[in-house]
Amino acid sequence: MLKTRVITAVFLFTIFFLALFYLPPAGWATFVTLVAAVAAWEWGALMKLRNNSSRIFIGIALALICGVVSALYPAAIGIGAAQPDAAWGLGRWFYIPAAAFWLLVVPLWMSRRWPLPNSLSGLLIGGLLILPAWLALIQLRQAGALALLAIMAVVWLADIGAYVFGRTFGKHKLAPSISPGKTWEGVIGGGLVVLVYGFVLSSKLPSALSASDGLLLLVLILLVAISVVGDLFESMLKRQAGLKDSSNVLPGHGGVLDRIDSLTSTLPLVALVWLRMPP
Repeated sequence: MLKTRVITAVFLFTIFFLALFYLPPAGWATFVTLVAAVAAWEWGALMKLRNNSSRIFIGIALALICGVVSALYPAAIGIGAAQPDAAWGLGRWFYIPAAAFWLLVVPLWMSRRWPLPNSLSGLLIGGLLILPAWLALIQLRQAGALALLAIMAVVWLADIGAYVFGRTFGKHKLAPSISPGKTWEGVIGGGLVVLVYGFVLSSKLPSALSASDGLLLLVLILLVAISVVGDLFESMLKRQAGLKDSSNVLPGHGGVLDRIDSLTSTLPLVALVWLRMPP
């Protein structure tokens, strides 16, 4: 099992880094669209759609939506000359609803343990979860491949810190009925790792953040909290659907949604802040 996980991880990171650093904007958009389509196919499983044809249709439909958006707003996704106004003009319609969903709706959803509808509303929720993350991956890459990698590292470091601190000091369960392995000590430890990381890189951030330690602290804490919420939300939906993983397309790692659950909640918020702050 460990060997399978390691092989898959090496393969995934190789493909991801090659795509991130070497694909042109249109190629990167296509790559991210394929990832989003697989995530949409997996979302059908969380909706308890057992008919694989229906799930494939969901994946294809989402890919078509991404293609139409890319064709209608090429400047907003970085194809051609960079146009920040175009990026924000499109992004606000994705990121503002996503922020409201993650900050207001999801905490209430998890507290009430609402089931995911297997109807049109369930599809709309899936679109609200996947499409903003799709666009954020494309638009944030316009700041540079290293910048996007550094942003994604916030989530990875939070996970690594939570694992290490949780295994070492964890005693108080965070959400035992949703994710029994997570502890408050792990979350705090992961948050501390992210805070150190964020302040070390503060000089590379937009001036509004780098000039205010208080604002930077607030943003980093919010990102850690939202990354945890994204992880717990997908865990809850998997439990409700009776699934251990969102799929088995990544041997030893589960599915795409299992790997990007925290990114779906954090990246749209990062893009929202990034696009509205002066460089």
